[in-house]
This record gives sequence, structure tokens and C-alpha cells, in this order.
Amino acid sequence: MSEVLYVYTAAGSREIARRLMQGAVRERLAAGGQVAGPVESAFWHEGSFGTGEEWQVLLRSSVGAYSRLESYLKDHHEWSNPEIVAIPVAAGSPSYLQWVGSVTDSADGQDCR
Repeated sequence: MSEVLYVYTAAGSREIARRLMQGAVRERLAAGGQVAGPVESAFWHEGSFGTGEEWQVLLRSSVGAYSRLESYLKDHHEWSNPEIVAIPVAAGSPSYLQWVGSVTDSADGQDCR
């Protein structure tokens, strides 16, 4: 298994989703990201059923950068308890996986892409 993670969160607007994605990539907490939406959501929040539109944020990161990325997302998110989940990448192109790791784990900030 690789050390690459797909990290997912959502936001209430395209602008906030874009800001989260771009900030995480600029800080090299993620090698890249995408914003998709809007998507329709249904959820329970503080004991009540709700619905709404959300924008999905998918970030490509690494195990080594995850805790910093999670902290960044929590600190910059509009919601007090945002969904932040990481899914390990089971397999992938070796050069792609190496690129993600080199961007997010490199101390000197050099991108091998």
C-alpha cells in the first residue's frame, strides 16, 4: 500500500471550498486538489434533520502530511465540526504516487513533477 491519501471535506460555498483547496496546496499539505459541486446533502445536525447544498473538496496528500492538513482544514473551515476523512490509496502509478509524496513530504519544497 502507498503512503498517499485522498482527503475529503465539504464546504457550504464554492468560494470557501476553493479557498480550502488552494490554501492546502499552496502550503504543500496537499499535492493537488479538486472542488466539485454543488451536491445536495441530507444530514443530522444538533438533533435536527437538515438538507442543503455543499461543495466537495478532494485533496491528494500523504500519511506524513495528514495531521498538518487536518489541522489546516479545521483552522480555516467555516464549520465548527467539518467532515474530514482520509482514504488510503491502495494502488496507483508509481510516478504519480511518488509525486504526491515529494510535494507533501519534502522539506526543501522541491516538486518532482
